[in-house]
Amino acid sequence: SSESRLYTFSPETNTKLRKFRLGTSRAKDPQAVIYEIDKKTLEIHAVDDDVYSDMQSLADELPEHAPRFVLLSYPLTLESGRLSVPYVMLYYLPVTCNAEVRMLYAGAKELMRNTAEVGKIIEIDTAEDLEDIEAKLKGDS
Repeated sequence: SSESRLYTFSPETNTKLRKFRLGTSRAKDPQAVIYEIDKKTLEIHAVDDDVYSDMQSLADELPEHAPRFVLLSYPLTLESGRLSVPYVMLYYLPVTCNAEVRMLYAGAKELMRNTAEVGKIIEIDTAEDLEDIEAKLKGDS
């Protein structure tokens, strides 16, 4: 597809994505990593090396006017008492970001989903939406 020619992942990023996915399945706390697209090179990469285990600190890191992809592994106990660890991608798209950037991220969304091998995408448009993420994950299971 044209997307995969447009956007790139470095081998290092691919390795990180795989390690994160495999390493989070047994985590006791939420694990989240923020990814962005470099506007010049169209390379998709982690914003930094931080792994967030607290939704509030993750919310604090999300920019107000720029989209981000957030990979999230979130352990939760279902009503049946079973532990589930959904692995999802949060597609953070603030209403205030400009059309160009919006298009950039919209075009990479499925590629990021497939490359990261996440189960589903949850769209959020404010950092406050993270407060309801557990309910969103439980509601969809």
